[in-house]
Order: sequence, then structure tokens, then C-alpha cells
Amino acid sequence: MPTQTDIPLFPLGTTLFPGGLLPLQIFEVRYLDMIKRCLKESSKFGIVTIDQGSEVRIAGEVVSFAQVGTLASIHSFDAVTPALFMIRCKGEQRFSISQSKREVNGLWTASIDLIEADHFVEVPSELFDASTALRKTLIAILEKTEPEEELAILEPYRFNDCSWVSNRWAELLPLPPPQKQHLLAMDNPRLRLDLIAEILQDLGVLGD
Repeated sequence: MPTQTDIPLFPLGTTLFPGGLLPLQIFEVRYLDMIKRCLKESSKFGIVTIDQGSEVRIAGEVVSFAQVGTLASIHSFDAVTPALFMIRCKGEQRFSISQSKREVNGLWTASIDLIEADHFVEVPSELFDASTALRKTLIAILEKTEPEEELAILEPYRFNDCSWVSNRWAELLPLPPPQKQHLLAMDNPRLRLDLIAEILQDLGVLGD
């Protein structure tokens, strides 16, 4: 696996999945500088899910985060003020952290190993209901979206792909961060969709 050294990290209380979109408000100096550098260099940063601590820097607070994250590229950018950026970042490739450190300004950086992207796995017949329910959910979202708004799910829609369907459900469902992180770390997209289908059944979205 190729290793990228010292990419900046953005620990968050949520999880970014490959192919997903995540809106962020950037106001801390360390992250404002990070975003400026990423824009200037057309580079990416890593989003990791917080295990302990908070997103905003607090003196003396211990922060820990998951060791599997997702590379993020800046999909859209709006400098509301010099001290407030509104961005939407797109999930790219997953990675595992081999080593991390906290810089003097509080920014985390890490050496990472890229994780191979999911291979295409056709949604099997026994999981069609999960794909169909996602399609209906997406249609409902589209009906509520104003023409000038950007949809939170990027095209192309791949309702026949276990990876794409499971990742979109993992973003949409109100799951606790550890459960989302568990789904992100799973290497088998079919098993990930199996687990999603079980969650959908428990929530009453799917029949038994």
C-alpha cells in the first residue's frame, strides 16, 4: 500500500464515507489555515471519527480518534468572512493511520496507508429491498430540495452496487458514531449491506 506522510487530520463527531458529501463550518485558526493550504495546493485532508474529546480545541483535553478514516477533497468553498469558511467536502479513499502527532497549533497530522477501494459487488436479490428503500428515500429528498440547492448525494446513483448503497444508508441513518465507524472500517461491501439491512429492519424501514 502506498503511504502518504503527514496529511492533516480533521477529527469530527461524525463519519465521512467514500463518495459522500459532508458540509462543514470552518472557524478555528488551525483549520482555516489547513483549508487555505489544501485549496492552494489542491491537496486533501483526512476526516476521522472522534472516540474521546471534542471537535473544538479545549486546553488540556485528551482527544483520541478512530484509526480508519476517509480522505476528503474540497467540493465547494465559500469564504463567508476571513474567519468563517463554509465548505462541502467529498469522501474519497479510505485510509488507516500508521502514526499520528499533534502540532504546536493543535492540528493533528498523520502518516497513512491507503485502503483499496471497494470492488463492485452486485446487490443480491435478498437485499433488493434495501436498495429500493434507498431509491424511495432519495426521491423524497429530491422532492423537498429547492432548485437552487445542491443535493447531499452525488450522482451517479449506483443502486446495484453494495458499496454505494450501504455507504449512502450509513450516512443517512441516525446511527451513533461508533456504529458508523464500524461500518466504514468493514472491508466487505456485501457484509456491510447485510448489516445495514438488519438495521433497516430494526427501524421498521424494511419488512421482516
